Amino acid sequence: MPLGSAIGSGLGVQNPMTLLLIKEVVEAYKLPMIVDAGVGTASDAAVAMELGADGVLLNTAVAEAGEPTKMAQAMDLAVQAGRLAFESGRMPRRLYASASSPMAGVVGK
Repeated sequence: MPLGSAIGSGLGVQNPMTLLLIKEVVEAYKLPMIVDAGVGTASDAAVAMELGADGVLLNTAVAEAGEPTKMAQAMDLAVQAGRLAFESGRMPRRLYASASSPMAGVVGK
């Protein structure tokens, strides 16, 4: 259970490369990776899941939220979205821009 950041800090995932390396190791042993600390808001949970976490364990983000019920719902939706993004596979990162619409076959005026 790697930390996203210090327990109760709410700083989110501070070192995504560490989580990617841990994911490689736990996959080899068919173990789940649960991010255990530092998740402060829904986007933090989504990032953890996009990096391959099988779940997030959180408390402070919900307990200290102005509206805990809404934050819990936001976390639930973020975890679902992050997992779907991880499973679908993101597009490759590119150093240069690349148009997604082909120019071949376009008729000019």
